[in-house]
Amino acid sequence: MYTPNHFKEARLPVLQALIEAHPLGAVVTHTAAGLDANHLPFDYRPPTAGAPFGTLRAHVARANPLWQLAGSEVMVLFQGPHGYISPSLYQEKPVSGKVVPTWNYAVVHGHGVLRALDDPLWLRALLERLTGHHEAPRAQPWAVADAPADYLDKMLRAIVGIEIVLTGLDGKWKMSQNRVAADQTAIAAEQPALAAWMAPNPTSGA
Repeated sequence: MYTPNHFKEARLPVLQALIEAHPLGAVVTHTAAGLDANHLPFDYRPPTAGAPFGTLRAHVARANPLWQLAGSEVMVLFQGPHGYISPSLYQEKPVSGKVVPTWNYAVVHGHGVLRALDDPLWLRALLERLTGHHEAPRAQPWAVADAPADYLDKMLRAIVGIEIVLTGLDGKWKMSQNRVAADQTAIAAEQPALAAWMAPNPTSGA
């Protein structure tokens, strides 16, 4: 990924925040048929001694050949907030007119080796974490245990877990860092979804 220094983001808490706020990742693999990508919602686990960049966990249908690529190096792409930036927002526009449009965005690329886990207990714990997190805002959250036991057992047999111990994380925050403060203020006002991510210490609070 081409990343000029002023757009480079390497702080692990910032990268982790984007993954947690936008957990749908694209797993890029190289197969016998060429490059492929699978889009999966991930559970991000914090760094440990054996996983200094953290760990990604998800599940796929048993019919999905992705899990059979266990042992392969993969890249997972996470895309955060993004938006079109009009040159009309720049201070230079009425002065010289020498401005052009651009697109602001934040992305994280995770690297690691794919592992497959065909373990019902591991899978159930993963599903409970994922649904517990995403159901939390609901007035009456759905829980895995709400499903009939025999139906749940059938569903668990139809999926396989995947785990990627991250060996590296690359971040690119193209958020108008190369523009003057007045331009940044105008952009944040027009694109409130980007405002929190344009700050010196970006968060997912927008």
